[in-house]
Amino acid sequence: MGLTPIKLPYQSAKNRLFGVQPRMSSSFQQIPTFNINDPYSHDRQPNRRTARRNGLPINMLVSQQKRISNSRLAVIIFGVVALLAGLILSSVPWVHYIILKNLKIWNGTLSYHYWQKPGVLRLTKVFIFNVTNPDGFLYNGEKPKLQEIGPFVYRENMEKVNIRFNNNGTVTYQHKKILEFMPHLSVIKNDEIKLTVPNIPLLTLTTQANSLPSILKSSLSAILRFSSLTPFKHVTPQQLVFGYDDPLTSLANSYYPKGKRPPKQMGLFLMRNGTLDEVSTIYTGHNGMENFGLLDRVNGMEELPFWKGSCNSIKASEGSFFPPREFTKSDLVHVYDKDLCRVWALRYRKDVVKDGIKAGYYTPDDNLLETVDKNPDNACFCEDNTDCTVKGLQYIGPCQFNAPVYLSFPHFYKADPKLLEDVEGLSPDQEKHETFLKIQPRLGVPLEARVKVQLNLKVEQSNIYPTSNFRSITFPIMWLEEGVSDLPENIHRWIYMATTFVDTAVPLFTYGLILGGALVLVAVFVRTYHQIVFSRENIERGRRSILRRGSSMLVNGQHRLLIVRESYHRISNTVQETDVDAQQLLS
Repeated sequence: MGLTPIKLPYQSAKNRLFGVQPRMSSSFQQIPTFNINDPYSHDRQPNRRTARRNGLPINMLVSQQKRISNSRLAVIIFGVVALLAGLILSSVPWVHYIILKNLKIWNGTLSYHYWQKPGVLRLTKVFIFNVTNPDGFLYNGEKPKLQEIGPFVYRENMEKVNIRFNNNGTVTYQHKKILEFMPHLSVIKNDEIKLTVPNIPLLTLTTQANSLPSILKSSLSAILRFSSLTPFKHVTPQQLVFGYDDPLTSLANSYYPKGKRPPKQMGLFLMRNGTLDEVSTIYTGHNGMENFGLLDRVNGMEELPFWKGSCNSIKASEGSFFPPREFTKSDLVHVYDKDLCRVWALRYRKDVVKDGIKAGYYTPDDNLLETVDKNPDNACFCEDNTDCTVKGLQYIGPCQFNAPVYLSFPHFYKADPKLLEDVEGLSPDQEKHETFLKIQPRLGVPLEARVKVQLNLKVEQSNIYPTSNFRSITFPIMWLEEGVSDLPENIHRWIYMATTFVDTAVPLFTYGLILGGALVLVAVFVRTYHQIVFSRENIERGRRSILRRGSSMLVNGQHRLLIVRESYHRISNTVQETDVDAQQLLS
């Protein structure tokens, strides 16, 4: 007799995937096992409950309808969710959104606290040029011999006060700066040494008096003969920086108009200590990061009052934040400082790493202090009575009470060589004297800054006593370095997490989700494809337990079953069949 297939319910790919086992037909759910030699064995058929309790093989073959494996379903859901989450997160800049949300200046954010009261160690280093041959310069025609004394280091405790948020995405405030002398960082105490420097108030007066009629100049010369004023002044660094009594400045304070009135004392940093009068308004970033940290108004005005045309622009940062380079795509950043009297352009030079954080390295643009013939944009900085033909000098008189004060880089770095030829003792050096900023491009936060400028007094020889022997010269007075070397630990950690850590962790996380989800799904499908519905052991046990009633086709008293993926085949009994033949069929 041949093989007669006994069809079981179809085991589909979906059922195998989700662990759904086929349900036996009713005719096979209660099939007994009995011995043909025992005519009463069919009366002792165990019911389903008894069979399950006794662990009979029939329970290996029978399962409830539509019963799904919960564990396999959970694994599939996990794989799908992980894969989709990884794909979505890798295509959406969700981390950048969170970072920029906290970067915007608003009360309560970390960036607000950093901006309002930075807590950084901001140092101002002052280097003063001591004139060692004042008489030789005045009477013997010698070049002034300059001796650099410094640094005299001051800690700048800065915070922003009178803060008011506006409805147009800006914030208005004032600066409060307190300069504290740091003797342990200085070359000597600032009140223990006397230095010889040009008498700035006197030389300013005689230089400006050159435009007066002769009779007025003669009268001024006669008045000054009765004074004790001299072309050079002996002062301590403390006096030069924070002020000393001078009769000319006191006189100017009494008679100048209120808006142009100088302080009662002569001091280069006198107006920088305490709460500044200047009121600034900057963009907070809520209306776009392209203007983040840039000035909107200064003292309520949209431009400076000092110059003509585009030179009055205030589209620049005040130094705390810059528009992220990833948004602007620009190689230039602009900085405004009241003491600089203008906006400075700094150009991106290269990528650097500061304490494990990537940053852009910026230095002043090559055309910043260029002559007008090479950079026509500087023409609006030239007033009618100023000389703009010398490279490396910037007139800042309009914000210094119209004194003939010129700005340059220290030691006339990148300036006209003639300026160096007029004095002795200067030696420009790029590493020591170049201004630079290191700005994180994604956040626009300065990681390190060094602003280095030199103050010079441009003197024009006059026949007014007592400066008639003071030759025309651009005389260096001092140079200073303002900057921040290191950020507070909490700010550095936040910047590191938002940049370096995110650049590494986010791809690992998102691509890890994609890879993990894909591997889980592949593993489930592979396992499903290779999985058989019943094990060989269960087939053998089922072979011994299934017997169609009344059949006389037996092998050793039992029927045989063969499983082939979707159906069982019952093996017929023939005279030639043996147990070995059955085993071969099973294999």
